[in-house]
Amino acid sequence: MPGAMVREASEDDAAACAAIYAPYVRETAVSFEGEPPSPAQMAERIAAAKRRHAWVVLEDDDRLVGYAYGGSHQKRAAYRFSCEVSVYVEQGRRRTGSGRALYEALFERLTARGYLMAVAGMTLPNEASAGLHRAMGFEPVGVYRRIGWKLGAWHDVAWTQRALGVEQDPPPEPR
Repeated sequence: MPGAMVREASEDDAAACAAIYAPYVRETAVSFEGEPPSPAQMAERIAAAKRRHAWVVLEDDDRLVGYAYGGSHQKRAAYRFSCEVSVYVEQGRRRTGSGRALYEALFERLTARGYLMAVAGMTLPNEASAGLHRAMGFEPVGVYRRIGWKLGAWHDVAWTQRALGVEQDPPPEPR
């Protein structure tokens, strides 16, 4: 990907992130959201992710073409060392290395903050996402069957996980 660069996201990236995400919401079951978030809502999501986890974007020739972020996996205290991750790229950029570049940068930041495990869910079927997650070292942990209704059909969601850091007993608190 000559000319492509991953960097920290800012709230100024919200409109571009919202534009990348909107087709996934409107046209696919990849996202279970009913309506695409507005740029203002996306800016709030970016700010929230950056406070505790991380959000990165991929620019190619000065145009934002993808993003990845981490967030809370569960609210209960024992889960605080784990995070849920997602990656979205422009639909024409699948299988170009964009997802890998975004995830590598995201995992570096999450590890530096003290997170030890990443989990990712993906609506099935979705071979592009499944392939990326396998390539990034995620292992399958289970499938929620017929868990989401969207676009006139029930959808399964596969869950995967991968280690981010080295476990310690007790682990230091995430930063």
